[in-house]
Amino acid sequence: MPDSPPVTINEQDTRIPVDGGSLFARIWTPEAPATHAPILLLHDSLGCVELWRSFPKALAAATGRRVIAYDRLGFGRSDPYPGRLPFDFVAREAQHVVPRVCEQLDVQDFIACGHSVGGGMAVETAARFPARCRALVTVAAQAFVEDRTLAGIRVAQRDFQDPAHRARLARYHGDKALWAVEAWIGTWLSPDFAHWSLNEALAGVRCPVLAVHGERDEYGSAEHPRRIAAGRGTACILPGAGHVPHREDERLLAGVISRFLRGVEADGVA
Repeated sequence: MPDSPPVTINEQDTRIPVDGGSLFARIWTPEAPATHAPILLLHDSLGCVELWRSFPKALAAATGRRVIAYDRLGFGRSDPYPGRLPFDFVAREAQHVVPRVCEQLDVQDFIACGHSVGGGMAVETAARFPARCRALVTVAAQAFVEDRTLAGIRVAQRDFQDPAHRARLARYHGDKALWAVEAWIGTWLSPDFAHWSLNEALAGVRCPVLAVHGERDEYGSAEHPRRIAAGRGTACILPGAGHVPHREDERLLAGVISRFLRGVEADGVA
C-alpha cells in the first residue's frame, strides 16, 4: 500500500500582550484541520518555540489538530521576565498567562500538553479549567522535587560553567539566557522550593490523562508519570528514551499522543 501523501501544515507567528510584556507564539495548522480542540504546548525550563524543533509540525500532521506554542516571558523571542521568577511560577502560568493566550488566539477548549516543568503547567491548567481542558498530556514532567531531579540539575549547573554551553543557549534566548539558567537552577535548588508538588492540582484534574516518560530520563524517575496518571489515565514509559523524547524520536512521540487523542475522540471527549 502506498504511503499517505504528506499533510500540508501552515505556520503563523504572532505576538500576544500579557502583563509584564509580550509573548512570541507560533501556530501550526493543517491545511484541512479537524474540528477538535487544538493542542497547547508548554515548554520546559530552558525551552522556547524554536527548541521544540519540528515536533509541533509533526504533531499537527499526526493528529490533524492545530498546535500552538509560545515562549514564556524571559525565554526565546518573548520579552524579558520583569524581575525574579517566583516560587509559584508553575501555578501562575496556568492562572495568568494561559487564559490570556487562549483569549488572544480565540481558543475555547484545548488539549494541554507540556514538557518537563511545562508538563506541570499543563497539569495546573487542566485543574484550573476543567470545563475547557479536554485532555492532558505530560512529557517528562516532574510531579514533585526528587533527588534524581536535583542531581541532574547540579550536573547541568556544572556544565553551564562552560562558556560554550552558555553560548549555545544564547542562540535561542539572546541576552535573557543567563536569567533563564539562573531561574531554573536557582529555583529548583532552593530550600524554599523543596516541598513543591503537583498533588493539589492533580486532585482537580477531570480530563483524560497521558503521562509520557523516558525510561532513561535523567531528571526524574518513573514515579512522576505514575503519580500524574494515577486514577486519571495512562503512564507510558518509552524504552531507551531520555528527558527530551520530542527531539530523540519525534515520530514515536507524535504517534503515542495521536493514538491517545484518537481514543479520547472515540469516547466523545475531545
